[in-house]
Amino acid sequence: MRTTVNRLLMGLIGAILFVVGGSVLVSAFDLPRHWHFTLPSWWPFSGPHDVLLTAADRTRYRGDSWWWPVVIAALAVIALAALWWLVAQLRTRRLGQVQVDYGEEGRVVLRGRALEDALAADAEALPGVARSGVRLAGRRHTPAARVSLLLEGHAVPDTVVTDLDARVLTDACRSAALDGLPAEVRLHGERHRGARVE
Repeated sequence: MRTTVNRLLMGLIGAILFVVGGSVLVSAFDLPRHWHFTLPSWWPFSGPHDVLLTAADRTRYRGDSWWWPVVIAALAVIALAALWWLVAQLRTRRLGQVQVDYGEEGRVVLRGRALEDALAADAEALPGVARSGVRLAGRRHTPAARVSLLLEGHAVPDTVVTDLDARVLTDACRSAALDGLPAEVRLHGERHRGARVE
């Protein structure tokens, strides 16, 4: 859901910036005169000497003391929202730590990368798996795994997924004292380049 919303917002913002930028460039380079076409009456700029805000627009609210503080505050809010969104896009979704609760014996914090490496190594040991990659997501108390498996040509996908659940994920839950480890598994087949026979 979050990825879909991000893509829609980025696509919408990109389309708006493309249209606005294109309209400015068409007028700035005086393309209607050079290429012999006319712009519609609603076009915001008619020539290279047009400005975004006329002198009347710039000085309209000069006498109102509230105008510039409101404009600056609104621009600051927009800039902060854009910065927050950018940071949210760059923030990693990988789980850094997993909290292992051993009851009365106490709690242990396990590095997420260590658990990912252990899961990947166990997954690669399964019959039919050529390579694997694991990424943990979710929360420290309730992690979830995203597993990507590259299958060998003879592998049976159903058997591989069953073995992954019965051996790898079950062993990880037992070792890390987790109630469960939900997993999203993506399977990919090895591509073999045909040999040329002469």
